[in-house]
Amino acid sequence: MDGNELSGQKVFQPRTLRELYRSGETVVSIEVFPPKNAAGDAALFETLNRLVPYQPQFISCTYGAGGGTRERTVEICRTIQQDYGVTATAHYTCVGATREELEQGLAQIYRAGIRNIMALRGDPPRGEKSFRPVPGGLVHANELVALIRERYTDVGIGVAGYPEKHQEAPDMETDLRNLKRKVDAGADAVFTQLFFVNAHFLRFRDACERLGIRVPIVPGIMPVTEYGRIKRITELCGAYFPPALAERLQALEGDPDGQFAAGVDWAVRQCEELLQAGVPGFHFYALNRSPACEEILRRLGVASRAA
Repeated sequence: MDGNELSGQKVFQPRTLRELYRSGETVVSIEVFPPKNAAGDAALFETLNRLVPYQPQFISCTYGAGGGTRERTVEICRTIQQDYGVTATAHYTCVGATREELEQGLAQIYRAGIRNIMALRGDPPRGEKSFRPVPGGLVHANELVALIRERYTDVGIGVAGYPEKHQEAPDMETDLRNLKRKVDAGADAVFTQLFFVNAHFLRFRDACERLGIRVPIVPGIMPVTEYGRIKRITELCGAYFPPALAERLQALEGDPDGQFAAGVDWAVRQCEELLQAGVPGFHFYALNRSPACEEILRRLGVASRAA
């Protein structure tokens, strides 16, 4: 019995990704990011206050470009677990750090009681077209996965997958081989880039199966609530934006409520079809906003388990 137990303080016991996806449940997870100011903090915690009652199995927090938010990412994940009683997953990248510095960061995450990591290579610094590691750093995400697995056998590891191909990959076959290297290095689940056409995800899932990737493939869903913003996001990440949805949202320009309803309808239909196709869960990119995710979860029936 440790000191916290002796003092009567409850110690939160997070579940690893491995445990969550073996449970047989439809795993709902939500992704947030570290705010840059006090107003952003208030918006984030209001979002958490509204979404936690829907009982997501875990909430992940991203890692800033260049690794600049490591302390905040760990702090937010600790708050998610200790104050909200929800398992957290900390994003972690290879950007701007030597192997030794990465090991130090991993030790910090582990000491904070976080037992899940989203292992990513990270994007090139702003203004650069290609990723270049620092001297003594790691080059690929599979190397980071291997490092985590070597040091912490009890940590759950998630990695990114790209139903429509990573922008830097020359072709889909190369991209899938890169994904398999990450899984073979010790990843427990694959979380996909956002997409809006289910056929693209299902084709990707089938290709993973043929290649021998046996871990859960979790669809990443981003609700569209504002055409201008999602247009910028898809241009940055290269995700295909279907003309039918674009036309619908453009027709509702100047009608924020109409755009919200149209985007939520599209996401709900996506999720319903994917459930029928047997997906293990959904990873929602919430952008630190709650209304769209709330409405989607309510319409999917998750509201029935809300506190």
